[in-house]
Amino acid sequence: MSAEVKASVLHGAKDLRLETRPLPPLTPNDVRIAVKTTGLCGSDLHYYNHFRNGDIIVREPLTLGHESAGIVTAVGSAVTNLAPGDKVALEVGQPCEQCNLCLQGRYNICPEMKFRSSAKAWPHAQGTLQEEIVHPGKWCHKLPEGVSLEDGALVEPMAVALHALQRARLEEGAKVLVFGAGTVGLLCAAVSKVVSKARVVIADIQEERVKFATENGFADEGVVVPMKKRPETIEEKLSFAKEVAEMVGEKMGQVDGTFECTGVESCLQAAIYATAPGGKVMIIGMGNPIQTLPISAASIREVDLVGVFRYANAYPKVIELLASGLGSKLPGLNQLITQRFAGIESIPDAFAMAGRVKDDDGNLVIKVLVNM
Repeated sequence: MSAEVKASVLHGAKDLRLETRPLPPLTPNDVRIAVKTTGLCGSDLHYYNHFRNGDIIVREPLTLGHESAGIVTAVGSAVTNLAPGDKVALEVGQPCEQCNLCLQGRYNICPEMKFRSSAKAWPHAQGTLQEEIVHPGKWCHKLPEGVSLEDGALVEPMAVALHALQRARLEEGAKVLVFGAGTVGLLCAAVSKVVSKARVVIADIQEERVKFATENGFADEGVVVPMKKRPETIEEKLSFAKEVAEMVGEKMGQVDGTFECTGVESCLQAAIYATAPGGKVMIIGMGNPIQTLPISAASIREVDLVGVFRYANAYPKVIELLASGLGSKLPGLNQLITQRFAGIESIPDAFAMAGRVKDDDGNLVIKVLVNM
């Protein structure tokens, strides 16, 4: 008889229910993980608030959560790199491992990818906001001594940032602009500074977030994007984007690479204007799928627009960075987790908090964590 575990299950917009479900059997290549900590991210919030994420509509009850770490409780007979008691960060995407993209190492864009907590695959791949999961041992990354389970939950968004940096291929000492001072934007700034020794300017509409980034060493300079009357026409939008690019230029000049982490049309427009000839704009944020861009401003200056989707082959490097003392190189990393909730019963409250700008005590809400 299979074991049963408690799971948080989304049945509709803001309709989370605590249910019991059976665990699948442990195959020779699988491990069983007691999920200990999970961070909530933007895609989780979209599903929670709207029962969809953009064009992806939920078609069956869905357990959310994918930024997770836990402890191994059992291993399959063919698993040799893990043992019960090991701490692991969970890489929750499961590609086919057979298509050309997988064989090239670009498994993050495998057409058959099954990613936990995403409703894109059918049946949906259930997420990690449950007591235990069974997961392929290949995609469970052992955490060394000194790397905590909470650090392990941050590996997933850090992998997004590192993957973006690797695709940007910036030279050491490059000038970098980051749009969006949320978790992913802050981590893009962090890995740029630590890995590429970059000088970083970060931009956001919230002054408190910009201040957090500069005061905690994520960025060297900050720009608060003005909240003016929303521009309506294309001309007004592009004029505003140029204004924002000029604000960035006053701090850092034109930049070699821009990490656009908001998905907001005006930010992507401004990113093109702010990036120097021959530079790169990394498109990380998932916003409106149809946007108007000043494409000639990119093409005549050979500014490359580079898509970034999740990550591939990044987890080991991120864990290595954490083990080597990334926190000591960037003290603010330990402050990214701003609110913690305890127990599976607290998950609805955690989602309610994750959708806020500040908590009841006036503290910024950046990364909300559920500790099981």
